[in-house]
Amino acid sequence: MKRKAVIFEKPFAVSVVEEPVPGAETGQVIVQNRMSAISPGTELLIYRGQVPDGWPVDSTISSLSGAFGYPLRYGYAAVGQVVVAGQGVDPNWIGRWVFSFQPHQSHYLASPSVLIPLPADIDPENALFVPAMETAVNFMMDGRPLIGERVMVLGQGIVGLLTTALLSRFPLAKLVTVDRYAFRRQRSLEVGAQKALAPESQGDIGDPNRIIDDKVLQGEADLVYELSGDPAALNQAVSFCGFGARIIVGSWYGTRRAALDLGREFHRNRIRLISSQVSTIAPEFLGRWSKERRLAVVWDMIRSVRPDKLITHRFPVEQAPQAFDLLDRQPESAVQVVLTYGNSPM
Repeated sequence: MKRKAVIFEKPFAVSVVEEPVPGAETGQVIVQNRMSAISPGTELLIYRGQVPDGWPVDSTISSLSGAFGYPLRYGYAAVGQVVVAGQGVDPNWIGRWVFSFQPHQSHYLASPSVLIPLPADIDPENALFVPAMETAVNFMMDGRPLIGERVMVLGQGIVGLLTTALLSRFPLAKLVTVDRYAFRRQRSLEVGAQKALAPESQGDIGDPNRIIDDKVLQGEADLVYELSGDPAALNQAVSFCGFGARIIVGSWYGTRRAALDLGREFHRNRIRLISSQVSTIAPEFLGRWSKERRLAVVWDMIRSVRPDKLITHRFPVEQAPQAFDLLDRQPESAVQVVLTYGNSPM
C-alpha cells in the first residue's frame, strides 16, 4: 500500500513523496484521507521559515509530537474514511467518515481514540473547519463579548472570518473588521460584520474615502481581536481600545517580534492583553468545561455558519507546492485552500 505525503523540505520548498503505508497493528486502523485543509497562519510560517527551530510542534496532539525543524510533516485538519481495521478493532469502523488532527497525507495509521466521527448531518467539507471553528469558539470564551459592546476584529483570514461570524450572533453595538484585502473585507460583511475597513485608509469598503464612526476608531472599542498574524497590528489594536478594554491576541507570530508601544494609551487606559490559544482551555473554565464539551459547541457552530462557502481553492495533493505558493504570493485571492486526495489506490 502506498501513500502520498506533503513534506516541508526547507523554507519555500514543499515536496510530495510516495511511500509505503505500514500495516495496521493491533488496536489500529488505516484511514484513507479524502481532503485536508491548509492553515494559512501556522503553515505559512513554516513555509516561510518563520518558526522557532526546536520549538515543540504541539504537545497535545500525538500526530504532531516532536519539534519544529526541516524536513517536517505538518497539517491538522484531515477528513477521510477508515478503510482497514486492525486486530482488536470493531469492524464497524470500516467505511466511517472521520476527522483527525493529521499532517497532509493520503493515508495514515491511528488509534480509533484519536478519531472524531463526523455527525450524520455534517458533510466532509464542513468538517474540515473543526480546528478553525474550535479556535473561534475559544476566542469567544476568552474574549467574553458582552451585550452592547463595540468589538473590532483585525485580520479576516479564515479564523478571523469565523470569529466575525460567531460575534455577529451576539447583541453587540458595533462589529467592525479590518483587513488589507478587499476580497476578504467583502467576505467579512457577508458573514456578519457591520463595517469592514482597510488598515491603510480606514475607509468603509463601500466608500474608500469615507471615515466611519470615529468613536470606534479612536479609543472607544471594548474588545479587540488581533488575528492578522502581523505583529505591527498590536499597536493598532491598542489605539482602538477604550479605558479598561481587552485585546485578545490570537495570532502566533513565530520568530517575528512585536515592537509594542506600552508607554501611552496602553499604560494609562489599563488595557489588558490576553493570550488565547486553542490547545488548552482557560483555567477559569476547567471546572466545568472539557475539550469534548467545547467540541460539541464547535459542531453546533459549524451547522449554523456552514463554513464550506469560505473555501476558495481546491488542489489535488500532487499540486501542494502550487497551493502554498498561491497562499504566499497571492493572499488577496485566497481564504481557505483545501488539498484533495481523490480515490488513491490502496
